[in-house]
Amino acid sequence: MFGWGLYDFFGGLFSKRIGNFKTLFWSQLAGLFFAALLTVAFAVNLNIPMGIAVLILVASNLYAVAYLLFFKGFELGNVSIISATMNLWAVFTMLFAFIFLRQRLSTFQFLGVVMIMAGVALVSLKRSDIKDNNIKLLSGVKETIFAALLFGIFWNISEIISEKIGWVSTTLFVKVGVVLFMLLFSLLINRELSVAKTTPKTKMMILFAGFLEAGAVACVNWGLTIGDAILVAPISSALSLVTITMAVIFLKEKITKLQGFGMVIVITGIVLTAF
Repeated sequence: MFGWGLYDFFGGLFSKRIGNFKTLFWSQLAGLFFAALLTVAFAVNLNIPMGIAVLILVASNLYAVAYLLFFKGFELGNVSIISATMNLWAVFTMLFAFIFLRQRLSTFQFLGVVMIMAGVALVSLKRSDIKDNNIKLLSGVKETIFAALLFGIFWNISEIISEKIGWVSTTLFVKVGVVLFMLLFSLLINRELSVAKTTPKTKMMILFAGFLEAGAVACVNWGLTIGDAILVAPISSALSLVTITMAVIFLKEKITKLQGFGMVIVITGIVLTAF
C-alpha cells in the first residue's frame, strides 16, 4: 500500500515533467534491478513450464499497457482524482477472482465493492456538469478506468503464476517482460527514451520510485502465495490514502466537497473489503 501510494505520487509528478512513457520505462528498469537484488536473498525458480511462460508474457504486456494508460491519466488529470479512480482495479480484481478463480466475498466485502464503485463515480464527475445535465468524465479518468480493468486481469494471472513458481520469480520475470515490451514498443512507435537532459535529482527520484513499486509488487505477489487475490487486492489498493495525502500536502491540489465525499466512500469501501 505504501510502496504503490508513493510510486503513484512520484509517477504522476514525473509524468507531467518528462512524459508517461519515459517515467514508466526508467522506473520499471530500476524495478527490474531491485527484483534482481531479491534473487540474492531469496531462492529463484528458473524451471518455468511453457504454459506459465506464456502467462508471464501476457501478464507483462497487460501490466505495461495498464501503467502507460494510468500515467497518461496523470498527465491529463488531477493526481488525487486519478489515484482515487484507479481504486477500481481492486473491484475488477475481486470480480474476476470471483468469476474465474471461484473465490468468494463476505457480506462486508460485497458492500465494500459497491461503496468503491459509488465513490469512484462521485470522484470522477464534475459537479457543474451534473447541474447542467452535461455529465462527462474528468480528463484522464477514461484512461484510468481502462487501466484498472487491465490491472484486474493482471493480478488474477499473477496469482496463478506466483502459486506455480513463487513470488520472487514472478516479480523478476514480469519485470523483464515489462522492460522488453517498453523497448520494443518504443522502437515500433519511434519514441525516445533518453533522459540525458533530465536533472540528476529527477533521475534519482525515478530510480527511488522504481524501487518502491517493485517492492510493492513483490509484497503483493508474496501475499498472493499465502492468501487470495480477492482479499489481497483491496487491502493493497488503499494506496490512495498515501497518494492523495501527498498530492494535497505537496502539490496543493484542490478537491471539491463532492469529490472529497467520494474519496471517503472509496476508502471506507476498501476497509470493508478486508473483512
